[in-house]
Amino acid sequence: MLKREETALVMIDFQEKLFPVMQDKEMLLKNALNIIQGARALGIPVLWTEQNPKGMGATLPEIADLLQDTDPISKMSFSCCKDDLFMQRLKALNRRQILIGGIETHICVYQTTADLVKEGYDVEILADVVSSRTRENRQIGLQKTKDKGASATSVETALFELLKTAESEDFRPILKIIK
Repeated sequence: MLKREETALVMIDFQEKLFPVMQDKEMLLKNALNIIQGARALGIPVLWTEQNPKGMGATLPEIADLLQDTDPISKMSFSCCKDDLFMQRLKALNRRQILIGGIETHICVYQTTADLVKEGYDVEILADVVSSRTRENRQIGLQKTKDKGASATSVETALFELLKTAESEDFRPILKIIK
């Protein structure tokens, strides 16, 4: 079970030049915004990356606006874990449970997940916050992350798991976000 004090959210490469060719991009963006807002409401730290921003563009403004108080981590490696700054920031959080959303599922999400699991992190892929250019590649990416030891979850499942009870003072704000 996810615990607030143990969880961090990693949002991978929601960039202007890559996003338009993703499958189900409208729902993907809605879910990405919801998980970021929910994480913020629950005090869950968020790390976010940009793959080769000179070539792939900046993070979508809707997402970047929610993350103004932190800087994106620019990377060239497909796995976030191959980037020293990413690993420094992740280790500084002292969190062992990682929620991941991002694009593309079969490349950066998969490779990051494999490396995080190898490093001993408990990784859950937000299945409704990942996509690829094709549905087949998304499914392959999800299966490969599962094969490496990660599990799948959804925005609502993760947020309510972190809440634990409807008696939480954060219940209404979370409910407002997902409705």
